[in-house]
Amino acid sequence: MALIIVLVVIVVLSILAGRFAYQMKVETTLARHASFSSELDWLGRGGVEVAKWVISQESQGPMGQLDSLKHKWAGGPGDSNSVVAAVDLKNYQLGRGTLSIDIKDLDRKFNINVADEMILRQALTLIGVDAASLGAVVGGIQDWKDTDSDVHQGGAETQIYEQQSPPYICKDGLIDDMSELLLIRGVTKNMFYGSGAGGQSQAFDRSLPFQRSAFDEPTYAVGLQDLFTPLSGGLININTASATVLQLMPEIDENIAQAIIQARSGPDGQDGTEDDTPFRSPTEFAGRVPGFINPAAIAQLGRYFTVRSVVFEVHVTASIGSSKREYVALLRRITPKDVVTLNLYWK
Repeated sequence: MALIIVLVVIVVLSILAGRFAYQMKVETTLARHASFSSELDWLGRGGVEVAKWVISQESQGPMGQLDSLKHKWAGGPGDSNSVVAAVDLKNYQLGRGTLSIDIKDLDRKFNINVADEMILRQALTLIGVDAASLGAVVGGIQDWKDTDSDVHQGGAETQIYEQQSPPYICKDGLIDDMSELLLIRGVTKNMFYGSGAGGQSQAFDRSLPFQRSAFDEPTYAVGLQDLFTPLSGGLININTASATVLQLMPEIDENIAQAIIQARSGPDGQDGTEDDTPFRSPTEFAGRVPGFINPAAIAQLGRYFTVRSVVFEVHVTASIGSSKREYVALLRRITPKDVVTLNLYWK
């Protein structure tokens, strides 16, 4: 009995000691992170300023008349004579911290607030939404962003959303964040993120009871978030857009989209390299894209395409030792020398 009691006491004390050691480790880690909190904050803000400086400098240089994946801000080599040529955005040293800066233009996507029924239908068709669901999603998106209470065919207004738990109202205004689409009747997580994007936030997922289950859905190669943005200059940058985004225009099929990318990526066929030959105007399609010779279609390109980007999304990972924090900023280039911060937050 004495031996058993001693063994029990030893086990209990070992558990208590282990628990205490673990709690101390957690407290030490939290204290270390807290001590770096202010420094990480300034590092993150500094990283956003570096991004603004890089965008501004390239806007004033020889490559300033257009924006492409060849630019330094986009991860390309940039202009070898530019002052930003030697800047390492993936390992930028600042004080005793390190910054990793990733910049993407939002003009590579179509602005969902100016997307009409034709564009929405084309987008859903490209994603792979079946015809039975297409009308409801298109109508739902149109009802969500218009300012009236009239229901589009297949759409939904406040009376539908008030039946949810908890109930909410139809926004009847412009979309501010793409995650709002998850509140719209007919839009599922897979449709929004794409079937291959697992582990995404479900905070705004309020699928209506009569929607199909995820097991009944087709597989979506891309999602709505890959094609649309709520904030951009309103036109698609043909030098940074993906092949799928290019196909949002009815005049451009898969073959023409690939030919556009091949034309802008140069002899090596890879975007973001030294031999890239970006378009200087949408009208260059006529001479550089095989098969794209329809004069009427070319005349319409100015309504949808540009070679400049206006809005940029910046992700800055600030690191000090083992402490890290990610900052996200939205930037708008007003003039080559004036790049302003629209929004800044950290994860």
